[in-house]
Amino acid sequence: MDIDIARVLGPMDRSVRRFDKDGKAASAVTLTRLYDTDVEDLWDAVTSPERLPRWFLPVEGDLQVGGRYQLQGNAGGTITACAPPQRFEATWEFGGDVTWIAVRITREGDQARLTLEHTALVQDHWTQFGPGAVGIGWDMGLMGLLLHLASGAALDQAEVFAWMASDQGKAFVAESGEAWRAADVAGGEDPAEAKVRSDRTIAFFQGEPPPEVAHPGTGS
Repeated sequence: MDIDIARVLGPMDRSVRRFDKDGKAASAVTLTRLYDTDVEDLWDAVTSPERLPRWFLPVEGDLQVGGRYQLQGNAGGTITACAPPQRFEATWEFGGDVTWIAVRITREGDQARLTLEHTALVQDHWTQFGPGAVGIGWDMGLMGLLLHLASGAALDQAEVFAWMASDQGKAFVAESGEAWRAADVAGGEDPAEAKVRSDRTIAFFQGEPPPEVAHPGTGS
């Protein structure tokens, strides 16, 4: 694989929003970008159990409102809303934690825009890793969607995993993590704290030990 990192990451808009959800502190990361296809094709690509494995992961379950889904080796949950071909919402349950995703698709001229929002309560994992913990993973996933829509072909998963371990794959992670650090700061986070979390998250995705850095405000 040879990926144009700037072409993949540059057109993606990212934001971080903090708010109260049912009386608890929560944060939402949002990704949005245009794709060179129509609304119906983009909807099919992100919801069809036949097409999802071509760029993301195999899925099984009862894929309708109230039904349970399971992504192979990853998250599962309950579909809570669905209005084809504009939006769907679901819980995202992984490792005992419950978070929430919402996907919207809109038409812009002869293109289609995908907006993905992933919401989580502010707990230890968020405090340690920040928005990049889910943001980098979604950047990778939506890179797969971009490649699939451009060619119509299924990605070679072995080739993808080999690329992720390559120097170019690690550069992708670093640039994605930096973009999420900037979004974190724009969303109101202290810049020094945002950098600590971003560095820690990038190291995790690159398979490196976490950097030894002083925690902001502690001197240790």
